[in-house]
Amino acid sequence: MIQLTEIKKTYQTSNGLLCAVDTVSVQISPGEVFGFIGFSGAGKSTLLRCINLLERPDNGAVWVDGENFMSLTKKELLKRRRKIGMVFQHYNLLQNATAFENVAFPLEIAKVAQHERHHRVLQCLQIVGLTEKAHDYPAKLSGGQKQRVAIARAIVTNPKILLCDEPTSALDPQTTQTILQYLKRINKELGITIVLVTHEMEVVRNICDRVSVMEKGKVIETLDMSEETLSPQSELAKYLFTNGGGI
Repeated sequence: MIQLTEIKKTYQTSNGLLCAVDTVSVQISPGEVFGFIGFSGAGKSTLLRCINLLERPDNGAVWVDGENFMSLTKKELLKRRRKIGMVFQHYNLLQNATAFENVAFPLEIAKVAQHERHHRVLQCLQIVGLTEKAHDYPAKLSGGQKQRVAIARAIVTNPKILLCDEPTSALDPQTTQTILQYLKRINKELGITIVLVTHEMEVVRNICDRVSVMEKGKVIETLDMSEETLSPQSELAKYLFTNGGGI
């Protein structure tokens, strides 16, 4: 489904060249919930954005469904991105649009017929339990409700992949559990592959099938969360998974 091969991404800063992602290779299977965890600045979000080329790697290959995204034209890439939804930490909703209009926006861009658009939007709002909030504006919604609208918007184009960049870090623990339940439902019922960046161990334990630990732009270890007893090898992974450390 997703194969990242020797991905490298650098930025020019006032202090010189910063290597945000340093020669990372990861393979993510169809239908998997795959997580990246690490301290702030580890390169997690940059790597996530390399999957849909919101950040274009300096080196390496990004394979999705057998296609190397790095070789696509701009027009081809825009078309492929319709099958990759994205959920952000701070929702990124249109403040002057209702929940319904926010969810409908990607379909308008894709020029989907109005009757089909209406049906699909209501379907997605129902999936995240917000049908009754369809005509409310973001200012009237709680943080958790805003994130559920953002999730509905991300899945309205029937994506195969959902990228989630710290989707619960702005939420309280109870609301976090609610959001994770909806993500689980989307993964199981719709078969959407989820790639998730987080700094919260509870999120990893609750939803991820596998998780890669990142440090200083590198993946230092990948763990299978289905194993009854985890045996992390790196110091950071031991701190996180064995000693119950937090980030």
